Amino acid sequence: MEKTILTFDMGTQSMRASLVNDTGDILHSARVQFEPAYFSLHTDWAEQNGEYYWESLCKVSQELKEKAGADWQGIEGVTLTTFRDSDICLDKDGKPVRPAILWLDKREADIKAPIPLGRKILFTIAGALKIITYVRRICHCNYIRQEEPENWAKTDKFVILSTYLNFNLTGEMKDSAASLVGHFPFDTKKLKWQDKTSLTYPLYPVEKEKQCGVVMSGEVIGRITKAASELTGIPEGLPLIATGTDKTCETLGLSVTTPDKAAVSFGTAATINYTVDRYVEPVTFFPAYPSPEAGKWNDELQIYRGYWLLNWFTREFAAKEVEEAEKLGVAPEELMNRHLAEIPAGSDGLIFQPYFTDGITMPNARGAFLGFSDRHTRYHAYRAVIEGINYALMEGRDSLEKRTGAKAKEIYLAGGGSKSDEICQITADMFGVPCYRIQTSEATTLGASIVGFVGCGRFASVAEGVKAMVHRKDEFLPDAKNHKLYETIYKNVYLKIFPKLEKLYKIDKELTNR
Repeated sequence: MEKTILTFDMGTQSMRASLVNDTGDILHSARVQFEPAYFSLHTDWAEQNGEYYWESLCKVSQELKEKAGADWQGIEGVTLTTFRDSDICLDKDGKPVRPAILWLDKREADIKAPIPLGRKILFTIAGALKIITYVRRICHCNYIRQEEPENWAKTDKFVILSTYLNFNLTGEMKDSAASLVGHFPFDTKKLKWQDKTSLTYPLYPVEKEKQCGVVMSGEVIGRITKAASELTGIPEGLPLIATGTDKTCETLGLSVTTPDKAAVSFGTAATINYTVDRYVEPVTFFPAYPSPEAGKWNDELQIYRGYWLLNWFTREFAAKEVEEAEKLGVAPEELMNRHLAEIPAGSDGLIFQPYFTDGITMPNARGAFLGFSDRHTRYHAYRAVIEGINYALMEGRDSLEKRTGAKAKEIYLAGGGSKSDEICQITADMFGVPCYRIQTSEATTLGASIVGFVGCGRFASVAEGVKAMVHRKDEFLPDAKNHKLYETIYKNVYLKIFPKLEKLYKIDKELTNR
């Protein structure tokens, strides 16, 4: 019987369970949609009940078991990867105290206590006081401690969602060092919890007794308990192997393990990632993320809304395609993508800035279109949105390569947007290097499964697993003429938009109180 890894991949919108073999084939897969993906008690909040995620894992596991038949008995180990920076408070029995606060949540705490003077001086010298002050406000632990002291008092462990699911599967309150990414005091360089003397500990002072145990990626977190086995159908006693966050597993699953490659993901958030063998902060006081491969880190830039913007655009401005797509049973973006080739590179002078949600480095940013004329159609605007996301990722590329010394000679693509040949070709033209898709669109599942096989002893190293399990499928070569045009627009127009509009964005934000 073929040996497999059972991998759970929990995204913002859904959870997928898959059986993967050691040549990188997904033999069976099941998926449950989160309905709703989250709820908002107030504007800009995003929460979900922890129990809902656990129930969804049990449901998708049972569905996969039914699909897999006899192959279910070939499972060697289990892995789990989830989206990051989403926290949950657990009581002494491991039960949720309140709903989880997700990465999409934009609430802020009104913190009165000053930053300790010595640290404040250091942050000021480094030119990071503004960023540090903002980080303190957006930390979920600070909000709960201040606004919900009764819930903080009940909290025995303040953990991320993967830790909660690990506990439900194994009874062990532990997580992978490569998964502990969020606004809490974990040192992603040293791969251990900070102590109170650490420079940034006061930003998110989660007490030691509220922290979970830490294991390294590829190690066993624990074994599936009898209770978990009865609920999920997973054979009791199988090892749960530590992996990493969804993005770091995706980067690994794309075979981006050396600094001459970059991983670009067109998901709800669009990202560009590099893998380097030394710790380099992508932005001062912003952490590099531990790779699931020991001794390596991922440096990343994120466009917060990313390919959510295509969903937004089609919903608001492409009613015809939305109606037609519903009749055909396809996504409206698929119909819009068919028109991309009709619009020339550069969208006839229409340029889009994709900062619909402000961030730490751009707290007043807004989205903007520049260059409208009577020649432009909704298809021009749709292509301009795609190009605008890529321009922002190109800016991230330039910054990351300058800081890390990496130099991408090829790019590997993932996420929903990468399923479009047209979007892949636009990306190759804009970045000016070959772009590739691998054999599956489920790169996150593949990356976690590689680590799982290493943990089970099938492969001696992650590099060996990547070689055996990741295979190029599609190649997109850049058009030199289009690339030259994109480079000209990028350098002479796009990079100058935000500096010119920043003051107006700030005024607009103040006037509209948003």
